[in-house]
Amino acid sequence: MKILNLLLIVCVVTVSSCASDADDTTPAEPQLIIKLKFDPTQARLNNLGQPSTIPAGNAAQSPTIRRMSANYIEFAPSPTTLLGQGEIIFTGPETTSGGNNAINFQSATFAGNDEVFLSIPLSEVSNGNYDWVRVSLAYQEGDITFKAANGNDYSGTLASFVGYNTYITSFNLNGSSFNVNANRLQGFWAFEALGFASQGQAPEGATTVPNPLFNSSPIPQGSCVVTGPFANGLTVTGNETQDVVVTLSFSINNSFEWTEVNFDGKYEPTAGEQVVDMGLRGLIPIVEN
Repeated sequence: MKILNLLLIVCVVTVSSCASDADDTTPAEPQLIIKLKFDPTQARLNNLGQPSTIPAGNAAQSPTIRRMSANYIEFAPSPTTLLGQGEIIFTGPETTSGGNNAINFQSATFAGNDEVFLSIPLSEVSNGNYDWVRVSLAYQEGDITFKAANGNDYSGTLASFVGYNTYITSFNLNGSSFNVNANRLQGFWAFEALGFASQGQAPEGATTVPNPLFNSSPIPQGSCVVTGPFANGLTVTGNETQDVVVTLSFSINNSFEWTEVNFDGKYEPTAGEQVVDMGLRGLIPIVEN
């Protein structure tokens, strides 16, 4: 009897082990992976998605983006698909803590260059053919160069709140704390360099938001929904067995723009030069094979 019981125990353990091994080899569900890329060589576009030059009296530079946050991502099947009627794959957290509805900065998702911003099961994406992507940008943080009062060039860190409205409790740039505890509209910025910090507000409507579908699918003023076309479209069949990776390539080609006081092409805040534009200058979604 003891031998029989021992054999039964061995069989149960063996079967359990096999079941466990089988579970371990179950293929993972294919994911839709969204990555970010910041390209200083990509075309510099205006609000209509057309090539843009720097206005007379202004100057600009291409920042080095450390990280970015978006609050909304949507795939659109056609040029006439209105905002909100496509396939919404991501919506960030919002709050009314500051009064009007706003992006909740403290709970936002961030990613840097060539980093994954979002990963969701492909089963959560409706089957279909998509030709366009819309991304509502919320925040970008990166390094820019500037000329100090002593005539030397230095590097500083710029935080750009480009979302339609953002509730901010506090944030930190290179050890400098900014306590806000309020909503801030699109164009709010903060700057830190050499241990000194400042903040300000770009003029209303000054942030560039490229939308090549301006005539067929307009976006609300101040929403910062950047629109870009897939080169060969994106097709989701529901039969995918591998991950689908989409890289959102944003143009940072001279995306930081200011008014010139000293016409030397260098940002000089101590001379009274004012930030007028921090918007990204175009979007190309790339499906990786």
